[in-house]
Amino acid sequence: MFRNESETVAIVSLDLLGFPSVLGDRVRKLVPEINGRNMIIGVTHTHSAPDCYAFPDGKGGHTGNLDYMQFVCEQTAKAIRQALGNLRPAQIRTATGEVQGKVAFNYYAPDLYDRRAHILQAIDTNGQPLVTLVNYAVHPEVLGADSGICSPDLVGPMCDRIESTVGGMAVFMNGAQGGMITADNRDLTKMPRDAQRGYWEGIGTWEECQRIGHTLADEALRIIQPAQPQDSPRLMCVNKQVTFPVESDDLWAVVTYSPLNYPKNDNRSVTTTINLLHIGDAQILTIPGEAMPNIGFYLKRKMTGQHNFLFGLTNDAFGYILTEVDYNSFPRYDYVSRVSLGEMTGEILIENALQMIKESQTN
Repeated sequence: MFRNESETVAIVSLDLLGFPSVLGDRVRKLVPEINGRNMIIGVTHTHSAPDCYAFPDGKGGHTGNLDYMQFVCEQTAKAIRQALGNLRPAQIRTATGEVQGKVAFNYYAPDLYDRRAHILQAIDTNGQPLVTLVNYAVHPEVLGADSGICSPDLVGPMCDRIESTVGGMAVFMNGAQGGMITADNRDLTKMPRDAQRGYWEGIGTWEECQRIGHTLADEALRIIQPAQPQDSPRLMCVNKQVTFPVESDDLWAVVTYSPLNYPKNDNRSVTTTINLLHIGDAQILTIPGEAMPNIGFYLKRKMTGQHNFLFGLTNDAFGYILTEVDYNSFPRYDYVSRVSLGEMTGEILIENALQMIKESQTN
């Protein structure tokens, strides 16, 4: 939670696979003290979490537990209200650096991923951390969806390590982790499962979650350590309603038949909210899905902050986001194209994001 004389902004991270805007709007209604458009709700994207989509099963039913989803909304609102009541004077530190160590890789093309982590830390008047926010692109799927347990995956050990080392609260916000930036749990001591493609078997244990989470935590603290507090940091949050056509029959079926009653338009499109947030010298852009890494690199290059954060799967969860030239271009992208709203999703996102970035320079 951040507040200055004129703005209050809440940043929320949930240990879920996704949290669609129809649920986010429930949370916003439960916290009328804050402008709903200034409530940034994202997920860690752990694959070991209950369903918050309520996917239709094609038989008149669905995959979710609606009571659980309502419980999540109520608990999220409660946490926001608690944060609102515990505000205290603080300074901001921000930093960007490459994460060293075996943390993430691109399953489709191992070396094509963003190694940068962006760190935002709030410290109290004694210099003690109140919160350390880590923004990094990675799928927390070491344990995976078939493990039979509910877990934050590698994000849990990351947060525990930061909190036990420097104090305060740790928060993880994912980045442009689409297609397929995942945790590097490859067992490189064994022969690859597919030598030609470079596919290794993964280590799917809690100990591996701890190794990766602790490595990311240590790297985040290393990156933020030399950063200096900022005097009178800027706080500004703007939003834009963006409409995307839905070409995917699979995703349109979710929008149409889920009992959550996803908002939709008559012309087979959906409208969602994108935020651009300034906190000190950090600029933060939200993405309503899983953007491919090339989109992430491009947007960061065009952003105007000293430290440019991308919050993926934030304020909505509309599948993979590809550029027009990548969509259905070769067999490796068959799945990510099928689980994307459509061919123009990436182009629409980029166009609107660049417009927001340009307009923010005049404010």
